[in-house]
Amino acid sequence: MAVESIFYSVAGSSCRGALVWEDGVKGTRPLLLMAPNWRGVIKPAIENAQVLAEAGYVVFVADMFGEGNGPVGTENPMEFLRPFMEDVPGMRRRIAAGLDTLTREADKRAIGDIARRAAIGFCYGGLNVLDLARTGADVQAVVSMHGTLTTPQPARRGDIKASVLAVHGAADPVAPKAERDAFEAEMSEAGARWALLTFGDVVHGFTDPQANNPGVAVYNEPAARHGYALAHAFIADAFAGKL
Repeated sequence: MAVESIFYSVAGSSCRGALVWEDGVKGTRPLLLMAPNWRGVIKPAIENAQVLAEAGYVVFVADMFGEGNGPVGTENPMEFLRPFMEDVPGMRRRIAAGLDTLTREADKRAIGDIARRAAIGFCYGGLNVLDLARTGADVQAVVSMHGTLTTPQPARRGDIKASVLAVHGAADPVAPKAERDAFEAEMSEAGARWALLTFGDVVHGFTDPQANNPGVAVYNEPAARHGYALAHAFIADAFAGKL
């Protein structure tokens, strides 16, 4: 498994992501942009990207904060993220730059099929990839895993080109039912191809093996396993034009 640090810039800010791919596989593979959770491009995120690469993608873990701006890990997540989430144009520039970097670097190494591009995000990263779709990015699919679902700048009709999947916990206090309802209304009004899968009695962070904050964020192995299976099938269908 190859893991390579990639330096790139967004509006003059230096960023460092990670390009991950199976180096023993010949030929090109579809591209998968990964937006990590609020901890950013750290070891667990890269390990998650390696698992995704084993499923047949070239994966790029995007830096959504810029070098020197990421958390140390002891902060309150929502307080730390608030200024980033309020800067919607800046957040959208960063995720778009991640997609451009993935495409350029995979093509340079002749490992990626740049005609097949998708994105997946976790927690804060779920919001990032939904915002990628809201910008009208030319990707076939985006998948949000227990992500923030709403934005102060919602999509308008015709904005969204990608097929959109949100995988969520019904008991998630970070994005509760009112937010899910608003997301559904936004996607429908935008004319998007979308789906929302909700696991009963599951809270936030269900794909994160380290999540253990009862009532807020807890790992749930069945939800994670089924969620990933659905994500891969959804992306494959999007690539095949079946959605």
